[in-house]
Amino acid sequence: MALILGIESSCDETAVAVIDGLGATYGARVVAQRIASQDAAHRPYGGVVPEIAARAHVEVLAPMVAATLHDAGITLEAIDAIAATAGPGLIGGVMVGLVTGKALAMAAGKPLIAVNHLEGHALSPRLADPTLVYPYLLLLVSGGHCQILEVRALGDYRRIATTIDDALGEAFDKTAKILGLGYPGGPAVERMARDGNARAVPLPRPLLGSAEPHFSFAGLKSAVMRAHETGLHDPADLAAAFQQAAIDCVLDRLRVALRLSGPVSALVVAGGVAANQALRGALQAVADDAGLRLVAPPLPLCTDNAAMIGWAGAERYALGLFDPLDVAARPRWPLDANAAPVRGAGVKA
Repeated sequence: MALILGIESSCDETAVAVIDGLGATYGARVVAQRIASQDAAHRPYGGVVPEIAARAHVEVLAPMVAATLHDAGITLEAIDAIAATAGPGLIGGVMVGLVTGKALAMAAGKPLIAVNHLEGHALSPRLADPTLVYPYLLLLVSGGHCQILEVRALGDYRRIATTIDDALGEAFDKTAKILGLGYPGGPAVERMARDGNARAVPLPRPLLGSAEPHFSFAGLKSAVMRAHETGLHDPADLAAAFQQAAIDCVLDRLRVALRLSGPVSALVVAGGVAANQALRGALQAVADDAGLRLVAPPLPLCTDNAAMIGWAGAERYALGLFDPLDVAARPRWPLDANAAPVRGAGVKA
């Protein structure tokens, strides 16, 4: 049995989990987990305020660690290693979680594992599905990142595509702000889109048909703003049209990426936007066309959580990959450090 304490604080969710690295099923692997949302604190500002987020992490993290250990029925001494997000993310929040992880590791004499938040997302489908084997093609879509990667092995990632401007989740959030739907925006757009006609508002599909696999959503977001300003369109129709245009772009880019990737065992989606049910349904057709199975983690593993950080720690623990206590927090930390530069000033690598 390998018990890993996972800590996640890279944005506006404070999360702690205890993971059994040898559990045979998803239910057995997540021994205990707690997540504290900051939605109410950030809602008046229409988005995450870094200073508010960092202070909130400080206030709740220590009690959450104690409560999660209690939920698991163990003490800190029973933990085999501490895994904490070390980046990328809002640097204040990342530092809170990482320093807490260092303190716990030092106090208990346990190894520290500094986890890349993106690696947590990339490996989360393996937490949910023990049959998923390397290599697989990953669509990683969240508020800050939009990438397609070959996940070849632990620590071995080849970036095939990224966004040259906005991430997909960012585009959802900005569309929600345009439509006055509040924060968090992505789920609000998805809910409103269910009552709309996706064909009622003509919107562009940036880079559709392009030979390169990269994404672009800034132009689509601007088109939504212009359409909304006319006052001619029902907000539900506009939400549905935006969502369908975004999905069309994702499917087109994925088909290009599949032609550029090597052999893979599955098509995998992860990240906050992976919770979008319309996107999940559309991805099945791409997987079927490619002769691959589609693997999507349960909804609780899509948004930021400590279970995925603990699982990434468990995979690293199995290989003896530990970090020194002076490891630094990193606001940027690409999974593929050797990826070629991509055109566009706003590239989210």
